[in-house]
Amino acid sequence: MAAHDSESQHDTRRLLVDRSVCAGHGMCYSRSPEVVDCDDAGYPVILRDELVLEEHIAAAEEAVAVCPERALTLASS
Repeated sequence: MAAHDSESQHDTRRLLVDRSVCAGHGMCYSRSPEVVDCDDAGYPVILRDELVLEEHIAAAEEAVAVCPERALTLASS
């Protein structure tokens, strides 16, 4: 339980997708399925409104890093 308490001390983040820029390569949800899935057309769907756990924030950072179109951003809430 102490680990959860320390994780909740971190800033809450949000993963955002600019669908007008996204080309549907699928690299984000292939690399970070914990936080991104895809719709029927192959475009990303963000699975978590707020990212609190370090593992989810790290997965979101990785999704942002692999996006060739730079359609994903990680924002502070």
